[in-house]
Amino acid sequence: MDLKLYNTLTGKKEAFTPLDTDNVRMYVCGPTVYDHAHIGNGRPVIVFDVLYRLLRHVYGEDHVTYARNITDVDDKINARAAEEGVDIEIITKRTTKQFHEDIAALGVMPPDVEPRATDHIDQMKGLIEQLVKNGNAYVAEGHVLFDVPSMPEYGKLSKRSLDEMEAGARVEVAPYKKDPMDFVLWKPSKDTEPGWDSPCSIDVKGRPGWHIECSAMSAQHLGEVFDIHGGGVDLVFPHHENEIAQSRCAHGTDKMAQVWMHNGYLQVEGQKMSKSLGNFITIHDLLKEWPGEAIRLAMLTTHYRQPFNWTETGVREAKRTLDHWYQLTEHAEPGCTLSADVLQALGDDLNTPQALTAMHQLRSEAVHGEKGAAECLKACGQFMGLLNKTAQEWTNWRPESVEINEKQVEQLISARLVARESRDFAEADRIRDELAAMGVALKDGPEGTTWEIAR
Repeated sequence: MDLKLYNTLTGKKEAFTPLDTDNVRMYVCGPTVYDHAHIGNGRPVIVFDVLYRLLRHVYGEDHVTYARNITDVDDKINARAAEEGVDIEIITKRTTKQFHEDIAALGVMPPDVEPRATDHIDQMKGLIEQLVKNGNAYVAEGHVLFDVPSMPEYGKLSKRSLDEMEAGARVEVAPYKKDPMDFVLWKPSKDTEPGWDSPCSIDVKGRPGWHIECSAMSAQHLGEVFDIHGGGVDLVFPHHENEIAQSRCAHGTDKMAQVWMHNGYLQVEGQKMSKSLGNFITIHDLLKEWPGEAIRLAMLTTHYRQPFNWTETGVREAKRTLDHWYQLTEHAEPGCTLSADVLQALGDDLNTPQALTAMHQLRSEAVHGEKGAAECLKACGQFMGLLNKTAQEWTNWRPESVEINEKQVEQLISARLVARESRDFAEADRIRDELAAMGVALKDGPEGTTWEIAR
């Protein structure tokens, strides 16, 4: 199948041709592990999980290498450890474990490689020393800084001049900088902060800057030039711009990655997500109220490059869609061929809304009893990271905020059945209303009455 991807670097959608079809390589910036991941962090994790699945389908599961890093050395981590009065490692281990659990609930596959920054300090120091040797970095007051004017094509990814970037960026004003846009590759550590022997014969302990971490980890696991680099649009500048500058200047290459992909911003109910507005939502908290697959499906209803507006209405609709899909595919056998329409949509720059439209068509065909439609719907759903539970598991899911006495519910349903059989419809309706007040919705069908949490 043909695969086209929008390349932020060139500003256009291009036919994707890997450097090596036997080893298609993708790197995506992962979390800084100091707190629960929020739903904005969840979007790129889901988006690039879908791309990973597609690449494995096109090139073979054994011919794709997906690396997503863990940033476990950072000022935010230091601050959180100091706030809690615990060792930094306690923060990073706890938060990494929670991140893994949360994204697994979203149906996200583990990457092939998950490098941690602290395991790659030597590689970072090697890159830094090479940059100094090449004249692209310099030592100043215990710091090593990248000399931005030494990189003529700096700004090509974000498509802004140095003057524009300086005007719009929060640049640290420091007397030891040669240029305001120069950024830190290495900095000295205080006694209370993590520290390693510094590069370039600096005689104080230090730690890496954020940008050099991804350059070192991607080169170590994917090579100096690889196929796809992904992340949120907020990373285009300065993080990805700086990665390109470091990597190209250190390795002497004309590119770092062939294709740069970025998902759009996320809002909550039409507003920017922030703690000050009270709309800051973590994946962990959201999973207490909604099934992970409903969250995932809600995210996929908008094309990845477009801004996404998270709403309760949207996730509720996703939950209802999955309720119906699970009902239709309950007895469908796995292993059906994937829909050509779904694959074609995904191959066109990961057009998940169009893929979901094709799946809704399969749903319609399944409702009308067309042969193989339910099986194809199930196969496509699982390919998209959905429909991976049994129908019973899905039906039995309960939000943490709802406390239901299941024995009482079953007793009321039995009493309603008796009332209906004796044609006491007023009593039957009263019982239905009582259950509704408890947060229980009934479904009457040929095989009897089932119930679920009303959302």
